[in-house]
Amino acid sequence: MKMTQTTPNYKRTRLACYSAYFTMSSIFCVPPLLFVTLREMYGISYTLLGTLVLVNFCTQLGIDLIFTAFSKHFNAKKIVRVMPLITSAGLFLYALIPTLFPQAAFLGLFLGTVLFSVAAGLSEVLLSPTIAAIPSDNPQRDMSLLHSLYAFGVVTMVLISTLTLKLIGRENWMYLVMFLALLPIICAALFMVSPMPDMQSHEPSIGEKGTKQRRIGLALCVACIFFGSCSENAMGNWISSYMEAALGVDKAVGDILGVAMFAVLLGIARILYAKFGKNICKVLLLGMIGSCICYLTVGLTSNVILAFFACILTGFCSSMLWPGTLIMMEERIPNAGVAAFALLAAGGDLGASVSPQLVGIVVDRVSVSAFAAECVQRFGGTPEQIGLKVGMLVCAVFPIIGTVLVLFIMRHFKKSERQNTRLGD
Repeated sequence: MKMTQTTPNYKRTRLACYSAYFTMSSIFCVPPLLFVTLREMYGISYTLLGTLVLVNFCTQLGIDLIFTAFSKHFNAKKIVRVMPLITSAGLFLYALIPTLFPQAAFLGLFLGTVLFSVAAGLSEVLLSPTIAAIPSDNPQRDMSLLHSLYAFGVVTMVLISTLTLKLIGRENWMYLVMFLALLPIICAALFMVSPMPDMQSHEPSIGEKGTKQRRIGLALCVACIFFGSCSENAMGNWISSYMEAALGVDKAVGDILGVAMFAVLLGIARILYAKFGKNICKVLLLGMIGSCICYLTVGLTSNVILAFFACILTGFCSSMLWPGTLIMMEERIPNAGVAAFALLAAGGDLGASVSPQLVGIVVDRVSVSAFAAECVQRFGGTPEQIGLKVGMLVCAVFPIIGTVLVLFIMRHFKKSERQNTRLGD
């Protein structure tokens, strides 16, 4: 009598991946919401606050590069199951050290950021290939849905954070962070009882035909996700501070109508692509152009309402720049493996490191410059507002370069397809 092997039911696995991506949003959106509070309570400069964002994504970048080079040496299934617990530990550390040792507040924020950033890096590297490895009738839909849940997680976290801080007071921010630290524990429990699919841990292009084309294509995808990540994360990390300090919007209103709407549009656009999307290269091109227009509008307009809408529309325009590049890689470079996903995650995390830190540096330097003083005399406002506007203008360079790059990528892949067709004939 033959024994038939049953196919694992991956519904719980998908749910675990989605919930992990959803809760991971807390470590990206909550710290920026606390920038002004941390500055007022502990005297931490904008440059140091931007440095925390830099540390966040540089740590993730390190994890990405380690997996790119040594992915075959790690047990991906076990790491996926424990990474939510690392997130929880980092958030507890982030909240407790400044509370217990306020004189070492920045050190506590730094250490907590490093720890939960390790978990975030693991999530970026492993959740996308886990979803890609699960058998599906529509893998593009699953990938876009995964990244849309991050956006809706941001909305949820913003609403929870804003309302909680309003009720308990901004000076009690640490209780909010400790509550959020409990959520990843649920994800860990879900992973423990879910089957895990087999993931390719090597880059199959090495030693195969078309190696050169695959490597060039992969390098272009890394560059694309870098500029896309810059375009998304500069606004995503500074929209709260920009609306409060530059537009004079009340923090609670700015967080709910600004940060939350940015994330809502981010998520809606990804859901729309999951349902109706096709031709990802054109979507990437339009996203870069739209992001460029939004940044220029935010930096140049003196109209508060127009600047407000430009801020949140950046979420819609930049929504597919990160997941869209992953989808493009899956389409153009089949069976890329965990190492390729890790390399793209490294490019995205590098972009997410550079752009928020750049804004912080620009704001601090421009705010104390003679240029800012002259602008205040001529146009009004404060030096800090001028610095924030200049920071947004500087970040417009990322989608501008990204637009040119996507045009080149479209040309490269068309040329590669023609060459492959000729070789096939």
